[in-house]
Amino acid sequence: MFIDLAKIKLKAGDGGGGAVSFHREKYVAAGGPDGGDGGKGGDIVFIADRSLSTLADFRYKRKYSAENGEPGKGRNMSGKSGRDLVLKVPVGTLVKEENTGRVIADISREKPVVIAKGGNGGWGNQHFATPTRQIPRFAKPGLPGEAFDIVLELKLLADVGLVGFPNVGKSTLINRVSEAKSQVADYHFTTLSPVLGVVRADEHTSFVMADIPGLIEGASEGIGLGHAFLRHVDRCRLLVHIVDVSGIEGRDPIEDFEKINRELALFSPELAKRPMLVAANKSDITADDKIAAFREFIEKQNMSFFAISAATGHGIQPLVYAAAQLLGTLPPIREYEPEPLTPQQERGRVNKQQFTVTAEDGVFTVEADWLAPVLSSVNMDDYESLQYFQRVLRSSGIIAKLDEMGVAEGDTVSILGFEFDYVP
Repeated sequence: MFIDLAKIKLKAGDGGGGAVSFHREKYVAAGGPDGGDGGKGGDIVFIADRSLSTLADFRYKRKYSAENGEPGKGRNMSGKSGRDLVLKVPVGTLVKEENTGRVIADISREKPVVIAKGGNGGWGNQHFATPTRQIPRFAKPGLPGEAFDIVLELKLLADVGLVGFPNVGKSTLINRVSEAKSQVADYHFTTLSPVLGVVRADEHTSFVMADIPGLIEGASEGIGLGHAFLRHVDRCRLLVHIVDVSGIEGRDPIEDFEKINRELALFSPELAKRPMLVAANKSDITADDKIAAFREFIEKQNMSFFAISAATGHGIQPLVYAAAQLLGTLPPIREYEPEPLTPQQERGRVNKQQFTVTAEDGVFTVEADWLAPVLSSVNMDDYESLQYFQRVLRSSGIIAKLDEMGVAEGDTVSILGFEFDYVP
């Protein structure tokens, strides 16, 4: 089954917490702190795999997590870093943030791309020893790994895209000019997924052609099958518009041509400007005057016209040569650049120490999920450890917010279930 869109959740590994430990050895008095650092959390890495052609692997499994870093140990031993999680996707896969639509990466080259970074490990208590603080009984927790809800969108990498109404001969054409095996039958929507084929114009020139499933009027609004595959036209450097010039299905070739071009423009204004060759198919069973009238209409729009028969092979070679020659003058296949965060998004990412403070019946309640690992690392029976916790509250702005809300000495402050009397 061809799947070109998938929504998944990513969670990079959390960093391991630093250790609180003191050197213990016979005949060594006051060995001092020797708590090691926590290991880094694993990254989530995407890599293009040319053997894949669909996102079907992501259809059933939606959540992916990298390994957490191990906590630090005594004797200054750091914890082991978490293993990276490597996910393979087809070449041409876009990675987007689900909520914003921002492009995070374009996986179009066989180069690993880190999408979610693992959290750094926390410092062990060895780092907090000073001449005046020789017995630090606290350590720094590891940082959480990045988490994203993302959309994977496959946009095929092809030089030439065949577009046109269903049953106009696109599949027959790509089967004739390449080794592709696109299904051919005498009914609409025979082709249910894009098909790629390598076309050789001559001994030294070749290009990739894509058979895009048949479009119909209203495809840009979700009608028919074409709306699901219009995205695959987006990267094509050149379009070949196949039109059934015979009219055996009761349609007018000029109206067909205009309707498909209108759908392409509605989907993406850039597509309306894409170079296009027009191939009048089934010309072997069409009267010459019909072909001449359609040729005149196309050439008035400054487009190259080719009368072909995909079934017999008539006129196909000039079309292939013209496509190869035009491709030589066009820029390479488009690659999407990662989109930067907006100022608002940047503020949201940088300010990870978000919190809320509410006051009710003399109790000031602080909600801050990021404080949980900090709180777990604090020794409430140790004065220096409590001082460290107080510095965290002050540097994050929580103390200033409490003062702003009118907290007074002796009021109760509750942080994630831990309550204490406020002392300014």
